[in-house]
Amino acid sequence: MTVRVLVADDHPLFRQGLRSLIADSPETDLAGVAADGAEAVALALAERPDVIVMDLRMPGLDGVEATRRIVAALPDVAVLVLTMVEEDASIFAAMRAGARGYVLKGAGPETILRSILVVAAGEAIFGSAVAARLTQFFAAGPSAAAAPFPELTTREREVLTLMASGANNATIAARLGLTEKTVRNNVSNVFAKLRVADRAAAVARARDAGL
Repeated sequence: MTVRVLVADDHPLFRQGLRSLIADSPETDLAGVAADGAEAVALALAERPDVIVMDLRMPGLDGVEATRRIVAALPDVAVLVLTMVEEDASIFAAMRAGARGYVLKGAGPETILRSILVVAAGEAIFGSAVAARLTQFFAAGPSAAAAPFPELTTREREVLTLMASGANNATIAARLGLTEKTVRNNVSNVFAKLRVADRAAAVARARDAGL
């Protein structure tokens, strides 16, 4: 019995490579291809694949939120995250959303195929680099947890935290003693650095990271 696989990735060349890898393997069948999170959710509901290979950073609905929606609707579908993102916050956000595996895009074709088959069998798998990070994290204890989104400045993280609490720009400006224009600039920087399209997506990522 072959494993039916849905691919969700916004990079055309990488998406094509995964399509060929899955289609050429005698152990897997291609169930569909999505270019963003919303399309991944729609295709998952329509096709009900065995495994979804999910990128995290996609326009609009990101991979974490897409994973959460798919797992909630289709708990038997296994999500394997395949991404370039290896920060602790993203790894744990994907796990909390219900992903069964987390592998970096630098992995070879054999590793990717093996990971697909492992999660299809109901097991969890993590690439060697991710497993090493998890081991270090748990060995060091809770105090070692890194601050989420290291790419943000301290001010941008403060703005994002307040956004996650439901505050609008006027409230954030009053809380931080800033002008609304400065807050808007910080919000724009947060969107750009987190590669999200809007406030809702930024808030979703912040809450996933525990802000």
